[in-house]
Amino acid sequence: METRKNPCINCTVSQCQHNMVSENYCVLDSIQVGTHEKNPTVPECTDCKSFVKRSCACDTSDGCKF
Repeated sequence: METRKNPCINCTVSQCQHNMVSENYCVLDSIQVGTHEKNPTVPECTDCKSFVKRSCACDTSDGCKF
């Protein structure tokens, strides 16, 4: 199955397995956005609930290699 970017969802979180690192887009059809605050007032109060940690081979000098 080919993975394609969703041009409607920009994403720079390369640690997420849904991120198309080469182009900074998400590959999901849609994402779920939520909050960890009782009364969110700034963008930092929101979270991408679709985030899944990318599993990768890591090297301590280079970080994750994709």
